[in-house]
Amino acid sequence: MCDHALVCEIQQQILVALRRIERRFLKIQSPNDFVSSDEGIDMLDAISMMLVAIGESCKKLDKLTEGSLFEQYPNIDWKGVKGIRDIISHHYFEINAEVVYSVCKKHIPDMKAVFEEMVKKNGLAL
Repeated sequence: MCDHALVCEIQQQILVALRRIERRFLKIQSPNDFVSSDEGIDMLDAISMMLVAIGESCKKLDKLTEGSLFEQYPNIDWKGVKGIRDIISHHYFEINAEVVYSVCKKHIPDMKAVFEEMVKKNGLAL
């Protein structure tokens, strides 16, 4: 049996992080925008930190729910979500702006929708 309150709290934290990524990504039009200025590099750093936090939190959620939560949302590459945390954390100085751009552009909107659904199912609003 899992700690439902803790699961809900982690889901809310992930949703906040996903919304931060979306807000920070608004001005980024190409991977080059991440590396062509100090502001872009700051955005890459900030977004990368949120990706690490999300990946770590997803690992925790997976453990708390014994894998049952993510099974309900097969359209998300959960292994990739958790894996990007490892890549960024262990190879920070080798972060690929194109990969981060692709994740933000292609995957963050779907993930955000899933976590909004999870939070809504819990009867919570953020």
